[in-house]
Amino acid sequence: MTQPRLTLDVFSDYVCPFCYLEVPELDALAERFGDRVTLRWRAFELRPAPEPTLDPDGEYLHDIWARAVYPMAAQRGMTLRLPQRQPRSRLAHEASAWAQAQEAKHPGAADAMRMALFRGFFEESLDLGDPDVLAELAKSLGLQGTALRRALEQGDFRAQVEADQQAARALGIGGVPALRFSVDGEHAGVLEGAQPRRQLFLATERLLDLIA
Repeated sequence: MTQPRLTLDVFSDYVCPFCYLEVPELDALAERFGDRVTLRWRAFELRPAPEPTLDPDGEYLHDIWARAVYPMAAQRGMTLRLPQRQPRSRLAHEASAWAQAQEAKHPGAADAMRMALFRGFFEESLDLGDPDVLAELAKSLGLQGTALRRALEQGDFRAQVEADQQAARALGIGGVPALRFSVDGEHAGVLEGAQPRRQLFLATERLLDLIA
């Protein structure tokens, strides 16, 4: 009999600092539980068109970074800088989905692209809404930037990104990061917000005990 599998869907956005801050916690979870848990990164646009993006120099961003982002970054040993721009993230999600599709020829492409997008935005203020920037990012990872550029122009992965967004709405998710647990495809709960490692481990262990 096949052992039941626990899946963790990670709904996130590349312009959300708390999503980036959750990466080391999720890496620790993957290392701790190995193949007993499947992690799947899912797209979630915080501000899809035509909703206006945030003012990069506005009071809201400066306040939340001072109160929450910088302290959490220090606690988790990460370096983040308040980006100088606030682009839309749809194309970044499509680029991430494209990288996932390259895994057969380029193992590790999805993880590399995900980290490059997060780091590029939160450490270098890259414009993640610019196809040329995304193509250059792909090239820096040893991937075919022209192929990514073409995929973005044609919208090859747009439906996949939209499907993730619809799945999040169906689950009642309104903010990210949002971590959705499921057992054999059956919904088993959602944790919203950047979770501490201990909380992630406890939630995972409880579910694994139930399906052992």
